[in-house]
Amino acid sequence: MTKPRVLISDKMDPNAAKIFIERGCDVDVITDKTPEELAAMIGDYDGLAIRSSTKVTKAILDAATNLKVIGRAGIGVDNVDIPAASAKGVVVMNTPFGNSITTAEHAIALMFALARQLPEANAQTQAGLWPKNGFMGVEVTGKTLGLIGAGNIGSIVASRALGLKMKVVAFDPFLTAERAVEMGVEKADLDTLLAKADFITLHTPLTDQTRNILSKDNLAKTKKGVRIINCARGGLVDEAALKEALDSGQVAGAALDVFATEPAKESPLFGTPNFICTPHLGASTNEAQVNVALQVAEQMADYLVTGGVTNALNMPSLSAEEAPKLKPYMTLAQKLGSLVGQLAHDDLDNIAIEVEGAAAELNMKPITAAVLSGFMRRFSDAVNMVNAPYLAKERGFDIREVRHDKTGAYHTLIRVTVNTSQGPRSVAGTLFANSEARLVEIFGISLEAELEGNMLYIVNEDAPGFIGRVGTTLGEAGLNIGTFHLGRRSAGGEAVLLLSMDSKIEEPVLWQLCKLPGVKTVKALKF
Repeated sequence: MTKPRVLISDKMDPNAAKIFIERGCDVDVITDKTPEELAAMIGDYDGLAIRSSTKVTKAILDAATNLKVIGRAGIGVDNVDIPAASAKGVVVMNTPFGNSITTAEHAIALMFALARQLPEANAQTQAGLWPKNGFMGVEVTGKTLGLIGAGNIGSIVASRALGLKMKVVAFDPFLTAERAVEMGVEKADLDTLLAKADFITLHTPLTDQTRNILSKDNLAKTKKGVRIINCARGGLVDEAALKEALDSGQVAGAALDVFATEPAKESPLFGTPNFICTPHLGASTNEAQVNVALQVAEQMADYLVTGGVTNALNMPSLSAEEAPKLKPYMTLAQKLGSLVGQLAHDDLDNIAIEVEGAAAELNMKPITAAVLSGFMRRFSDAVNMVNAPYLAKERGFDIREVRHDKTGAYHTLIRVTVNTSQGPRSVAGTLFANSEARLVEIFGISLEAELEGNMLYIVNEDAPGFIGRVGTTLGEAGLNIGTFHLGRRSAGGEAVLLLSMDSKIEEPVLWQLCKLPGVKTVKALKF
């Protein structure tokens, strides 16, 4: 079996390459290439490991004919065109936890630097001025820290601040009351935080909702003399408005590690009293650089070798431990989705995925993605679990997931339903021996079958001699039947015939079958 090939295109800890090799991948370390050079070579690789230097544009992705995963050693993925990667079916991963402590510590360090005006005091002292009476700082003990963003890094900052005997007020739409109690912080809305905080630190991604979250209007709502720290993303703070607030004294000090435009060669804030800046050093420690490099190698190798998905930005997470257990369910789900996609002719706009029994206890997101990867092949052959949800959303599909605690006739069951002009149409399947995918119901008719290879689907009126006529027609065409599966609603009613065939069924044979008495539908299927 050919080993997956990985390209490391940015400088990172050499142990990352060792991890790829140890886990069964071939790896090349080729850095400092131009976009054109990268595009020329990327088609040979299954994985691309990057830091911040490599820009993975649509042009690069178009040239990446074999690429399956991009791994960013670090948090920010501004240098990856994620929509283009998703459309291409490429998983995009980052390492959000590898530099969390380092970034949190940098925020705390900048808070102390602001509180005691350390950079200016250092500069004047080294200039021989000995400005002992020129700097009057503030203690952090007993002060209120306003935390905008209470995720991984924010929670670490909160724990450090509590250790410094500060009070912590947190604003985060995703912070639950229970989690706030667990963290020891006060959950508040943004206006309350702005009014209470002596220090404000930001730890949130840059989105349409968070861009300029500290705008001119919001800066005016802060407690006079507040000090602001941003080690998260540039663009969270309106830099021009911050300059005005510093000049007016509304803000007593500000420390930025990130800017809206980087590298920040110029800024209205440069030279402003009580302003401190660093060149995006939040993750710049030896420990963090090693951690993110090792993490990205482990995550990418897991995906390429075992199918485990960790810290993906455009695909449900699936741990290396979960992957083997979920694999047969995902195979079943993909086949059921494919069956519905091949049989339903309407312009469908919704799909429901239901699980019951043992399947209801599993991570459902990968199962849903697998159903969609089968179903969306009715629109494109280049569909996989990564881009199927993206393509479904792009087409306006309404996707519904339902778990049932009950256990029915089967110990585990997946049902896929779509609404058609004739009403709901569903198929259902189970696993035999916890691994063999079997169809057990099709459009309300019980029928047990494997979904494999070339198959023939026929709906007909149940009548004597029909099966013989089908066999004769196929035999005269030189086609051999592998397996035979029959189900019916009632004696003499509608029946379904599902045959596995040893070879592909051509159009002329399908037309001959359509002419047989009692035939309603004939369809060649491929799995």
